Amino acid sequence: MAGIGVRLNRIFEKNTLTTNLVGFFYSTVVTVAPMFVIIINLILMEYLLDFASVGYVTRELFSCTILYTFIFSLLTASPFNAVLSCYMSDVIYEERYQDILPCYHIGMLLNIGLSCLLGIPFCLWEHFVGKVPTAYVFCGFCGYISLVLVFYSMIYLSICKDYQRISQYFFFGMLVAFVLALILHFILKWETTWSMLFSLTIGFFVTATLENALIRRYFVRNSNHYRPVLQYFRKYWKLIFTNFLYILGLYIHNFVFWTTDMRMEIAKSFVCNQPYDMASCLAMFTNISATIIFIARVEMNFHEKYKLYSEAVIGGKGADIDNAKKRMFRQLSSELMTLARLQFIISVVVYLICVILLPGEGFSGMTLKIYPSLAVGYFILFLMYAEIIFLYYFDDLTGAIWTAIVFCLVTWIGSLIATHLPVIWYGAGVIAGAFAGWSVAYARLRWVEKNMDRHVFCRGNLIPQGKGKRPSGMVYERKAEQEQKEEA
Repeated sequence: MAGIGVRLNRIFEKNTLTTNLVGFFYSTVVTVAPMFVIIINLILMEYLLDFASVGYVTRELFSCTILYTFIFSLLTASPFNAVLSCYMSDVIYEERYQDILPCYHIGMLLNIGLSCLLGIPFCLWEHFVGKVPTAYVFCGFCGYISLVLVFYSMIYLSICKDYQRISQYFFFGMLVAFVLALILHFILKWETTWSMLFSLTIGFFVTATLENALIRRYFVRNSNHYRPVLQYFRKYWKLIFTNFLYILGLYIHNFVFWTTDMRMEIAKSFVCNQPYDMASCLAMFTNISATIIFIARVEMNFHEKYKLYSEAVIGGKGADIDNAKKRMFRQLSSELMTLARLQFIISVVVYLICVILLPGEGFSGMTLKIYPSLAVGYFILFLMYAEIIFLYYFDDLTGAIWTAIVFCLVTWIGSLIATHLPVIWYGAGVIAGAFAGWSVAYARLRWVEKNMDRHVFCRGNLIPQGKGKRPSGMVYERKAEQEQKEEA
């Protein structure tokens, strides 16, 4: 995301209150704006279509459909996204733009294949066992696949640094969904949840179509070289598990609490835990600004130090390399500390606002009891993810995968234990998992700092590796002895 830094530096260089606000707004637009657009659209549709007047079971069926659509579209996309991003970055660096469409096609096939592998059996169960109408199930499945395509296409537009276009497409897609929902409900007299679900599906499909069209406009030539893409999955298998385990860790504590006595089952298919799920959502939004702060500061500050170190490695003296390395890691430490300080202040303010205002908006006491511990857990979790990104910078995939494994495993075990604790400690599993993952990532970053020279200079091979018949071990033979052998 190096393109963000140039734009942000231009915005912040005047160092005024107005430019600081503009810079923060721009950072928000290129990071979390799509998510906020979807949420705002849902809130407006629920208000104008009088969603509260719908029957309880119907409301919960719609809510669970949307919840599952988002969770499992992210989970099924996670094994492929990191590897495909790596391949795309290498192809663009080598200016082999004709190899991008093969990557796009292979990735789409794998992504949709895995999504259907999980989605189709669930939809069949939902219809035949849960007795949900076929049209409703099919509409939900189409929305799920459309959202999978939306998240998948975002990888390529992000690599192309077209972040504003992503936000614009989300805005247009949700505007289409909003207008269509009003038409279906008030003019065609469709039922509320049918109008909302069908409209959201169309909105996701419009967004995915626009993204696909832009990708094909960027990349016209197709080399039809598909094998190198598959080879990247074998070469960078650690990225597959790192990204998947991180995303799984974000939701595995929810899955654990879906098995408790607090769970609610809808249509014998959907399972949820309303108080815990709502508290998780609030905790995530309390700390979501960490993503904005991290991207803005890393792109403006750390990326420049990383670039200077890379240039010193390519053509600098030993002293220059050492000085550049020290400056880079000092900047890294500074960014992590600044992120923790700023996000702590923001999280405390948002937490106080939620505690004061949410009871008046009808949020249950159970949700607000669970919320504090989860807010702490997500605060540490976003700091841990920042460290994973730094490990990616240094190509330390071993450290990244160990961080994800520890985070996911400890969160799962901790959440199982937390189900037997008082309500206020239900988020203890997230706290334990995030802190354990943060500790592993921090220790690994320190290891990289101490072993940076070996990490950079001692990983290559002077002689190309390959398979075949081993060459002779003879490296030297005197000429006289050789002539005698030839005469004999």
